[in-house]
Amino acid sequence: MKLLSIEYIPGEEIEALGMVKGTIVQTKNIGRDFMAGMKTLVGGEIVGYTEMLNEARQIAVKRMVDEAKELGADAIIGVKYGSSQVMAGAAEIIAYGTAVKIVRK
Repeated sequence: MKLLSIEYIPGEEIEALGMVKGTIVQTKNIGRDFMAGMKTLVGGEIVGYTEMLNEARQIAVKRMVDEAKELGADAIIGVKYGSSQVMAGAAEIIAYGTAVKIVRK
């Protein structure tokens, strides 16, 4: 499945099938929280959180792609990511875009 952040596929004629999205709500891990608290004392990247968010993004993208496949899509254009805190210690990650079918000539 081709994923593009732009609103078209260069050199292709496309038919829009509809908006697709994938979401996940991820919570923090108590062990990661402790290590993150320690990291704030010395500064730098909080690797545990970076890994957690990367994993959450991958899951959200897979869910979006699965939804697009159900529509018979060849690609998703206009892909964007978003995140928000839904409660203390939990964040929602969303991936969304427009599922499209490439028009065969």
